[in-house]
Amino acid sequence: MTAPKRRQVIFDLGGVLIEWDPRNLYRRLFAGDEAAMEHFLTEVCHPGWNRLQDGGRPYAEGEAEATARHPDKRDLIQAWRLQFHEMIPGPVEGTLQILRELRDRDVPLYALTNWSAETFAAQPARFEFLHWFRGIVVSGQEKLLKPDPRIFQLLLDRYGVDAAGAVFIDDVPANAAGASAIGIHGIHFTTPEALRQELQGLGLL
Repeated sequence: MTAPKRRQVIFDLGGVLIEWDPRNLYRRLFAGDEAAMEHFLTEVCHPGWNRLQDGGRPYAEGEAEATARHPDKRDLIQAWRLQFHEMIPGPVEGTLQILRELRDRDVPLYALTNWSAETFAAQPARFEFLHWFRGIVVSGQEKLLKPDPRIFQLLLDRYGVDAAGAVFIDDVPANAAGASAIGIHGIHFTTPEALRQELQGLGLL
């Protein structure tokens, strides 16, 4: 049996290995008022606002900006940072099992995540499997965001990863496509079962 061409695997974290949804927190804070919660997550702490923290903006600046727009929502805005752990119920168990199998096969593992440096800092203590990676690149630390090709190249250069020998898994199609654009085999993650099949097809499982 010939060795697989792709021998190194790079994982996104949120939505692939770690369950993350701000609704896990705000559903409680809004006492089940779904309409009010969705309005808050669309108009106040919206995805574009969160992305700026993922790109390196300090939460103090993000909170000040959002509070200036919605001064009556100050406590809810600050809850994003202060109670961030409630947004994460736990790992995606099916993907974690795949990660474990890859580790047991001595496949070199890396992670590349769009995540605020401030809220990521607590995650390695919570999730032991983050220590299985040979390297983790966090967008908030680098002030670069997927799918910018520079953040993929940064990981390749920093850890000596060959694009032609690597696989990248992300739940955002544009991010998987961004990896493919620089020669990595990008996989759009949908379910652990579909991922397992694709990795089996590549000879990694």
